[in-house]
Amino acid sequence: MKKNSTVLGISAYYHDSAAAILRGGEIVAAAQEERFTRVKSDASFPHNAIDFCLQACNISIENVDEIVFYEDPLKKFERLLQSQHWTVPKSVVAFLHSMPKWLTQNLWLQKGIARELGLPRKNITFCDHHQSHAASAFYPSPFAQAAILTVDGVGEWSTVVCGVGDGNNITLHQHMTYPNSLGLLYSAFTYYCGFKINSGEYKLMGLAPYGQPRFVDLIKQHLICMHEDGSFVMNQRYFSYTHGMRTINREFEALFGQPSRKPESEITQFFMDVAASIQMVTNEILLTMAKHVRAQTGQKNLVLAGGVALNVVSMGLLQRESGFERVWVQPAAGDAGGALGAALFVWHKQHNNCRLPKASDNMQGSFLGSEIRSKSAEDDVELKALGGEWETLHENTLARKVAELIAQNKVVGVARGRAEWGPRALGNRSIFANAQHADTQYKLNVKIKAREGFRPFAPMVLRDDAAEYFDMQGDSPYMLFTYPVREERRFNPARDALDIYEKVKQTRSDIPAVTHVDYSARVQTVDESNAFSHSVLVALKHLTGCSVMVNTSFNVRGEPIVNSAQDAYRCFMATNMDYVVIGNRLFEKSKQRREQREIS
Repeated sequence: MKKNSTVLGISAYYHDSAAAILRGGEIVAAAQEERFTRVKSDASFPHNAIDFCLQACNISIENVDEIVFYEDPLKKFERLLQSQHWTVPKSVVAFLHSMPKWLTQNLWLQKGIARELGLPRKNITFCDHHQSHAASAFYPSPFAQAAILTVDGVGEWSTVVCGVGDGNNITLHQHMTYPNSLGLLYSAFTYYCGFKINSGEYKLMGLAPYGQPRFVDLIKQHLICMHEDGSFVMNQRYFSYTHGMRTINREFEALFGQPSRKPESEITQFFMDVAASIQMVTNEILLTMAKHVRAQTGQKNLVLAGGVALNVVSMGLLQRESGFERVWVQPAAGDAGGALGAALFVWHKQHNNCRLPKASDNMQGSFLGSEIRSKSAEDDVELKALGGEWETLHENTLARKVAELIAQNKVVGVARGRAEWGPRALGNRSIFANAQHADTQYKLNVKIKAREGFRPFAPMVLRDDAAEYFDMQGDSPYMLFTYPVREERRFNPARDALDIYEKVKQTRSDIPAVTHVDYSARVQTVDESNAFSHSVLVALKHLTGCSVMVNTSFNVRGEPIVNSAQDAYRCFMATNMDYVVIGNRLFEKSKQRREQREIS
């Protein structure tokens, strides 16, 4: 393979379809299909994401040297058949539901992908699911050598894989297999607590600190049998995902003594306690696994991927207590990241191309998506057509102005530069707000994001100042770990609160909008490489003495993060945001020609 060859990685057909492209082993572009179609977790073939990647390389699909899909459909079909065979006759309905799609589409995936791309079948290759995850974790990491741990729902057969990365080589040597799965266990509780699987896990994690882990023993006695290495066996008596259309069954509900919570209904203390319990069990399992991997491999660094690696509470625990010197998590750890991992696996492992780790990593800050330029005549025309009125400011003036607005407790959307790769907004498709104001969390959740009021928000902080606010060392550029707020910054609530929303409103520190009820925070550190956000924080520190602000994703509940300038303006006008920055344009809500709150 030539030094400047291109490799296109694709993930699709389950959830979070995506594409990523390499040129000469360097990551040129990566994006999820949902950003273009505006369909949350879009699973369809990622035509738009692929087109974006091709445009970023200025090539056509015929000029791509290798195309690789992130999992092996034949191995996945084998698992489906065997698991449903084991559970006959219970699995008959699920079998009849799944077979038509498999027999007409999934089994012939090579042919189907080739048809979608207009290419011969021989151009399409496959990579095992957890090989893709492992490659996405190790190859872009800053480490020449590292232990690897991938944890998710299920790939082909594997649900947990551990191994070692060394140079351009990956060796995977231990697997935990379906139906035993930490991802599926956590998703079962996500469903039981009334949230949507594959998107509501964040909500379950955010709910956990409001509860007491009083069901831990029940879970460990009845639902799982843990081993010394962190692996476990699930008691299938209480689950139905191997044979049915639901994750859990009536015996699961009987074990806990209550039926599943109905979505959007009141969240009682019972479900808070359930959330706290499964989070504690998850923490224990992952920490035990990590310590086992450390002992088995002797490595000082750990890299992770798979959907479970997006559990920031557990990742923070691993960073503090696993015994590894450094822990690095792929920013797009879920299935979308498999597209990148598959491409990297082909480049480094199959074609034996060397890698040169960088001191930070090779992810370019994860700013790998579509770009909103400071000046664009095309965007100007479309924004005017939407009724937009703005002033254009120089970069430094704009950063100071945004800091001034935040200091005045205004909420400011920011859409500029290249979009982030992965589920976290890191400053280029973000909403900024005042971390020192006690009402910010409620305002953002209810009046702007239109989501559950109990959910916490993440702090963005100058890297050099992070240790002044949080009990942490080093940096956290991708918002993938939680850290405790420093003791000296904490306040004790004036009184106990029984209602979850009363707890939300209690002031717990001098940065209340980013301090969760357990005094934790999902921290993003920022340095000069993230230039605009860094400039805003420097200016904010000069104005207020505080170098922390709220950073949350620029979207509303049920919608993907905004991608284009037009997406950003529509979202701005449909919410109670005060200002929005699009490129170098600053829009003030009161000055818009028409407040199109019906825009969607």
